[in-house]
Amino acid sequence: MSGHSKWATTKHKKAVIDAKRGKMFAKLIKNVEVAARMGGGDPAGNPTLYDAIQKAKKSSVPNDNIDRAVKRGAGLETGGADYQTIMYEGYGPSGVAMLIECLTDNRNRAAMEVRTAMTRNGGSLADPGSVSFLFNRKGVVIVPAEQEGREVSEDDVLEATLEAGADEVNDLGGAFEVVSEPGDLVGVRTALQAAGIDYDSAEASFVPDNKVALDKEAAAKLFRLVDVLEDLDDVQNIFANFDVADEVMAELDA
Repeated sequence: MSGHSKWATTKHKKAVIDAKRGKMFAKLIKNVEVAARMGGGDPAGNPTLYDAIQKAKKSSVPNDNIDRAVKRGAGLETGGADYQTIMYEGYGPSGVAMLIECLTDNRNRAAMEVRTAMTRNGGSLADPGSVSFLFNRKGVVIVPAEQEGREVSEDDVLEATLEAGADEVNDLGGAFEVVSEPGDLVGVRTALQAAGIDYDSAEASFVPDNKVALDKEAAAKLFRLVDVLEDLDDVQNIFANFDVADEVMAELDA
């Protein structure tokens, strides 16, 4: 879930011990397989595959599963499905704009499941292009503040990534979000590695121009919709233009 970054960070931490870990593993493995099919099976020459593998490893996906996904995607092992990327556009509760990115081998199933999830949980699908103009494609790297043996500051992250193309560094509380142009994503990630700074994820994302502020009730409704969508096998990413104040997040967490 990308939109309110603190929520995304919270979800990331909880995901590793979540009961749905098997489902999350399947999505991460699918991501690796598709990246290998699109750009080849060598992570050194395929940055998208490199980042997909790193994200899978961060989430404790076994190395054997990752290796097999790379081989399937590269055509070295049979059994890979013909996945397609589809982006659905829509509105959630309180008029929150949403982009729902799917990786699927069955377009009809994906469309039906996404539409059903939206309509049953206070959302609605919209025509292509009616929502996507509210977002910009960006490179986003999430850097944890607490690293092995030391605490990383916002200045540390900014100093490491500024010349590599970072546009901004946002403090998420416990982590930092480094935003760049998509073409600078690899440079930013490489600069962090060179500075000895670890990161949780590095991927191209859709960042909203403006955000809709939600109160506790509206946020709870939106997060319920997001949970239902994320539970669908075909849904890989959700991007939304909402913001929730820290005190409201604290109430929801409680």
